[in-house]
Amino acid sequence: MTMPTTTLAESCEQCEDPIPLLAGPVVTIEGERLCPRCAAEVPRCDECAVRARDRALTVHDTSRCTECRIGWTQCGDCDRYSRETTAIIGGSDVCESCAENYTRCDDCGDRAAVTVTVEGDRGVCEPCEREDYHPCADCSTLIRDSYTYCDDCADTSTGHAGIHTWDYKPTPVFHGRGPLFLGLELELKLPRGVLSEAADTAIKHLGGLGYLKEDGSISPWGFELVTHPMSPEFAREEFPWGLLTRLRLLGAYTDDTVGIHVHLSRAGFSSPAHAYRWLKFVYRNEAPVTTLARRRHSQWAEFTPAARARAVTDAKGLRDPDHYIPRYQAVNVQPAETFELRIFASSVKPQQVKAALGFAAASVEYTRELSAAQIARRRGWEWAAFTAWVANRRPDYSALYSEMEALQCAS
Repeated sequence: MTMPTTTLAESCEQCEDPIPLLAGPVVTIEGERLCPRCAAEVPRCDECAVRARDRALTVHDTSRCTECRIGWTQCGDCDRYSRETTAIIGGSDVCESCAENYTRCDDCGDRAAVTVTVEGDRGVCEPCEREDYHPCADCSTLIRDSYTYCDDCADTSTGHAGIHTWDYKPTPVFHGRGPLFLGLELELKLPRGVLSEAADTAIKHLGGLGYLKEDGSISPWGFELVTHPMSPEFAREEFPWGLLTRLRLLGAYTDDTVGIHVHLSRAGFSSPAHAYRWLKFVYRNEAPVTTLARRRHSQWAEFTPAARARAVTDAKGLRDPDHYIPRYQAVNVQPAETFELRIFASSVKPQQVKAALGFAAASVEYTRELSAAQIARRRGWEWAAFTAWVANRRPDYSALYSEMEALQCAS
């Protein structure tokens, strides 16, 4: 029997009905073979007029097929496509219309999903807030890092008259005999009610050896105890170590936001090669050094490959005016006259503070005469060689060695 001439042997892939020969040609849309009736039901792209199911709305209330949307981006809010989108800090890319729903940061000018209110009822994005602001030392108002108090608290601060502003820097008075001098910066926190008594106590015991400063990282109450330059011997024998116990009894405390910084005089190094050996020793021994420092992965004292690679330049004190060197490194090399060792967690325990000063002095003296032969044959860069050197000089570094033993990093 002959098949009727009015049908084909294939069916429409949408309605599954046979496609009559006389109904018109088979239409292929997005890989599917459709009968003319089903093909006519597929809408056309508003741009190229080709029939397409995979169309999407644009911000202009038109529909575009996949090909015509190349180079267009879907708005993260309204889901429509646009040729121009705006990146939202803390959010997604959005079309120009939806971008108007977001507030601009008053500092960087970019639009942000969330803004934080800072002094002056200004709104800043979270990255700007993290980078440039901290709480007022008296209240919770966010102020710029270069200030201690907000405008409202500045004139009525409960701070002590003997606590100088953060930028106070008197002419240094050297104590002891060099060539190496150490400057101690000890950040301490205090309960609000004892700040005045603690400041009086510290000033009395320090005498002319040091002074107190405000610091934005010590909030809401506390101070930074800063000494004039001291030789290591003077620090061991003449610093009023009993002061730390008195401050602890008054309620002084520390947490992971405060630290000990030790400034080492550049003049205490015999040569740029000596400074290089010292920097390299500190950075090569990150694990035991941070164990001794009681502080790992601190954002205020970072061990970075860039700092380690820059040791030769930093040892020579060279500066590229077009290249910014971060301050918050394990060793801050910004000061012209000193290296600032920033690795140690703060403490009110005399042994731990003595250990910080002891490590600063011992590491300088250890690397002073460190030779190529000692490095090659006796593994001079390694921590074990250093701890053996310290163990043989315990009278000078007894607190350092005791702290190494307590923290199990004495070998």
